[in-house]
Amino acid sequence: MRILFVPVSAPTGIGEYSRSVAIATALQAVRPDAAISFVLNRYAPHAVNTPFPATLLPSSATFHPREVAALIRDQRPDLVVFDNAGRTSQLRAARDCGARVVYISSRPRQRRKAFRLKWLALLDEHWIAWPEFLAGPLTATERLKLRFGTHRPTVRFFDTIMPAPSAAESEAAAARFGLEPDNFALVVPGGGSAHPRIEGGPLTMAAAALRLARRGHSTLLVGPAGTEQANASGLRQSSYLPMRDLVALMARARVVVSNGGDTLLQALSFQRLCVAAPLARDQIRRIRHCAQAGIATGVELDDRELALAAEALLLDGERRARQSERVARYPIRNELGIAVDALTKLVA
Repeated sequence: MRILFVPVSAPTGIGEYSRSVAIATALQAVRPDAAISFVLNRYAPHAVNTPFPATLLPSSATFHPREVAALIRDQRPDLVVFDNAGRTSQLRAARDCGARVVYISSRPRQRRKAFRLKWLALLDEHWIAWPEFLAGPLTATERLKLRFGTHRPTVRFFDTIMPAPSAAESEAAAARFGLEPDNFALVVPGGGSAHPRIEGGPLTMAAAALRLARRGHSTLLVGPAGTEQANASGLRQSSYLPMRDLVALMARARVVVSNGGDTLLQALSFQRLCVAAPLARDQIRRIRHCAQAGIATGVELDDRELALAAEALLLDGERRARQSERVARYPIRNELGIAVDALTKLVA
């Protein structure tokens, strides 16, 4: 079994890559004979340490249609998984080689692309990586398009896809940083954003973490946005962590402060209390939907506002109880097993 993963890959943001690695790792566990490889941006921070063979390009795969199409024709994979990346020529190259094609979308624009008639004819499956109650069910137009033609891809909604650490792993992850389980704030800025006026988002979140630590709250900041004042304040810091280690920490945090991307859903899958600020335009809508459902606290990208919202949840037991009750009403499931099962059946 030859499988090629083609996620969006950039110097900022790692959500698609992390999801693809989680799927690939779980898939390798059930199919040790699988030859799994990636296409990545050589300037992405994860490109150096990826656990799978990778073809490195000067930028994300979407911007290299000829090179990726040629790679697909050369490798002749049995399955190609595009995650928010891809061009028609790349999908067609995979189809011409006899490969099964899966496209993952987690943004409205990519969802619309996948429902274009010329793409519907090329896809075997389209995975919408956002809970249906937040992303919205298939529209009348989408359902109508699925009725055209003889080739109808399977459309699935996935709440979130990530590793599933054990309770012991979560305890060990907290202990490694000297944290008391269920009694610390975890601040995860993510890889950042190139969007105008929010390029400094990770630094803003790092400043919020510093505020929390200075006010006496046990706080761990995960990511590249460190601060020289951290040691004096007692703020604990770590550079990027493997996804399994990061979600293990999420499972035992009292409050998670994050952007509105995949980290938010991952934390909610553990029924953690979340404070989120947008680092991209599409995240504004996501956070608003979560706030309206009462399952997360949405704030502006401001270090003081982030710290105040997180502190309120850390200190106010009644507020935590109210938000926890709402989170329990809208369970977010980790559907990694469903994803792996679907892929193995495609190439059985």
